[in-house]
Amino acid sequence: MNNSNHKITGNILIVDDIPENIKLLSQILKNAGHRVRAVTNGKMALKTINFQVPDLILLDINMPEMNGYEVCEQLKANQETQNIPVIFVSALDEVFNKVKAFSVGGLDYIIKPFNLEEVLIRIQNQLQINYSRRLIIKQNLMLEEKNKKLLTSQTLLSKKSESLEQTLRELKQAQVKIIQSAKMAGLGQLAAGIAHEVNNSINFIDNNLDYANSYLQELLNLVKLYQEEFPSPNQKIQKNLEDIDLDFLSDDLPQLISSMKKGAERIQKIVDSLSNFSRINQAEYKLVDIHQGIESTLALLKSRLEETDNLLPVKIIKEYAEIPQIKCYPNQLNQVFLNLLNNAIDFLEAKRQNKIEQQINSEQQLPKIWIITELATNEKILIKIGDNGVGIDESIIQRIFEPFFTTKKIGKGTGLGLSVSYQIIVEQHHGKLTCDSKIDEGSTFMIEIPINFSSK
Repeated sequence: MNNSNHKITGNILIVDDIPENIKLLSQILKNAGHRVRAVTNGKMALKTINFQVPDLILLDINMPEMNGYEVCEQLKANQETQNIPVIFVSALDEVFNKVKAFSVGGLDYIIKPFNLEEVLIRIQNQLQINYSRRLIIKQNLMLEEKNKKLLTSQTLLSKKSESLEQTLRELKQAQVKIIQSAKMAGLGQLAAGIAHEVNNSINFIDNNLDYANSYLQELLNLVKLYQEEFPSPNQKIQKNLEDIDLDFLSDDLPQLISSMKKGAERIQKIVDSLSNFSRINQAEYKLVDIHQGIESTLALLKSRLEETDNLLPVKIIKEYAEIPQIKCYPNQLNQVFLNLLNNAIDFLEAKRQNKIEQQINSEQQLPKIWIITELATNEKILIKIGDNGVGIDESIIQRIFEPFFTTKKIGKGTGLGLSVSYQIIVEQHHGKLTCDSKIDEGSTFMIEIPINFSSK
């Protein structure tokens, strides 16, 4: 693999049963400086890989005898071929299971008909990741060899080992960051596309539900007028009224329309979350007062914090330290505050219920949220948002920042709030977002961000 001028070229294997596709892809890749081999089925692909391992495989999904998923599974089961990057290729009119593609070991996918620039960028991205992985392995081997030599001298070992371990950790972190960045970039593009397509359809449904409800009411009113003007219908109409149970329909149809309206609104919220996920790189970078952002977020959540007939109020305990203004993306940070505070309120739902029983308990058992700010170092601030709610089980706490993972009941959460928050804090602000939680004791999310960092 060549890494000259920062553009990586490699040996690419195309597996496709359609000669036209092979011809088109081969021409595109050769023009870009890549070396290309091509086969027309999965079995031939596995055989040719045994003779020469490629740097990357473009793998068609729908092929005779052995489909792309099966080929990829065999590659990943073999220690010698498991690290070859695989990009799946699928036509728009084919059934393409993205979840299965990633679960069997695929790293990306390309949709037919091909877009020249997209094909080259996706291939370049995976070649860069694979090159970085190999470089890290090579550097790790070099470090291990140096470590063995240093073992011969106890004095040198004590002086050098800590530095080498730190270098190794940084190399591994760099590898993880490269891979994670590529995955998040692809996921952001996917989210933006889904949000756009779903938003058009759901707006059409939502807008027409209002008209449908209006027309339904007019028809029901007309039926009532007929019943008033003609109280004694003929036998045929009377039988039909009994068969359809007009009274039940009159009561149930508006409720059915209302349920459909709520479902459309629910989908709209998910679309909004997907849109936020795909647009987090678009924001204004400026100097702000963090406390003002927290206060404005609390104002938005006022209705969720107040006492109701069935729920106790949530007590907000603020412990603000004297911290300087920081350079950041304020709209993004406000989104993080909103996500974390909304989660805290959700975690307190059980404690807020059964109001009469709760009132006789101690003050410590009442629902509370703590918001604490402090100066962590001369260069960083720390923000803590905690609650005394139900807490998060230790077995799943490592997964809470994964996209689409949620501990909430179906219909209560999209699984994007914490993932978006993590990317905003870690990727956009070069900070840290962690969580400490115990079942039945509550959760605390800790945000650590630099006071000043470069937005570039």
